[in-house]
Amino acid sequence: MTSTAQPAGTEGRKAHPDHLGHVIFITAAAAMGGFLFGYDSSVINGAVEAIRHRYDVGSAGLAQVIAIALIGCAIGAATAGRIADRIGRIRVMQIAAILFTVSAVGSALPFAIWDLAIWRIVGGFGIGMASVIGPAYIAEVAPPAYRGRLGSFQQGAIVIGIAVSQLVNWGILNLADGDQRGELAGLEAWQWMLGVMVVPAVLYGLLSFAIPESPRFLISVGRHDKAKEVLAEVEGQSVDLDVRVGEIEQAMRREHKSSFKDLLGSKMGFLPIVWVGIGLSVFQQLVGINVAFYYSSTLWQSVGIDPSSSFFYSFTTSIINIIGTVIAMIFVDKIGRRPLALIGSAGMAVALALEAWAFAAKTASGALPSTEGTVALIAAHAFVLFFALSWGVVVWVFLGEMFPNKIRAAALGVAASAQWVANWAITASFPSLSDWNLSGTYVIYTIFALLSIPFVLKFVKETKGKALEEMG
Repeated sequence: MTSTAQPAGTEGRKAHPDHLGHVIFITAAAAMGGFLFGYDSSVINGAVEAIRHRYDVGSAGLAQVIAIALIGCAIGAATAGRIADRIGRIRVMQIAAILFTVSAVGSALPFAIWDLAIWRIVGGFGIGMASVIGPAYIAEVAPPAYRGRLGSFQQGAIVIGIAVSQLVNWGILNLADGDQRGELAGLEAWQWMLGVMVVPAVLYGLLSFAIPESPRFLISVGRHDKAKEVLAEVEGQSVDLDVRVGEIEQAMRREHKSSFKDLLGSKMGFLPIVWVGIGLSVFQQLVGINVAFYYSSTLWQSVGIDPSSSFFYSFTTSIINIIGTVIAMIFVDKIGRRPLALIGSAGMAVALALEAWAFAAKTASGALPSTEGTVALIAAHAFVLFFALSWGVVVWVFLGEMFPNKIRAAALGVAASAQWVANWAITASFPSLSDWNLSGTYVIYTIFALLSIPFVLKFVKETKGKALEEMG
């Protein structure tokens, strides 16, 4: 699955759609997969303690149930590109929507802990597919002048999905009088939290019927007239459509279907650019961002905050996440990807260090003193803000842009899979690490935030303003 070839000349660079609102709608509909990605990733936050008590599992077993969805994510991400090249981008979106729907129903009605784990794996396949198909499709339909901003819709949708899931969880918890296992209409509160995802999953499926197929895919299967219609929609009637189709065809003739073998270099296994993509993906996760979205309610309860307040703080963190993402969307095409990444790394390192300091004061009763508790809450929100205005957005933009056309599909799949594996490692290890030493765990995340700075300075090249043909 390769992104649309923009011309090396001025034709593609100057392309502006006649109806920008329609292009935004197409982008937003595709990014609905990102919404489900965020919603499904974060909704489990509200169910962690209820699952622990209902099935009487320890920290290690609980972590595997929470994290096992990420294995499905890695597989879905690795296979989505090849599937999309065979059946089209829209069909992959529809498959992902079905997987999301099935997972939501199954997760809400489990009869055993292993049953719940299976449904989470199914949902993971959908998330993984959406994580690849969203940014790739958007890169293929977005006019170059708007590509960075439209590409950031994926992360914007993710953070909105996270926030909505936390708001829904909080609302359901209040309906259940603050009890995660409180009964509502025959089901426990946590089951409703997981089952509500059916609504956005069905909406995603419906929206996929309202947007056009990628012009790149249409040309690859010989549907040139339809490709011209889509190009006119997204790049404007003033563009010479015959020339644009010719440019894309010429670029495609220079390419071949990317495969894993194309990513291999002579000395380091993968080509250097692939390692850079893997590094970006891994660092995005090793700073511990998903601890804030998978375990924040449990984390705050572990330091003495009551369940209702802990759910509320999870929601306010999600709002900060949205604010940071909007900041990134505004500046990603103005000041560039690398500067935002460096600003975010520095800010995250400071915030994580403050959290580590605050958690070191945890008392024997499990609570934090007043000053340290305040610092921990402020630092947690600051950490999410700096992540959202930087790595949360720029990594997805980088991954959609940075690879040469001939390896973009396979490279994006490998990088996304690496991200899911790193996500799994952090998610699966946090409960046991926090039982060992909560402050020490945040020291580890601080170190990774610091290490990301020299990585960006040495290995990551700016992609702002470049045509996709210039990458690599």
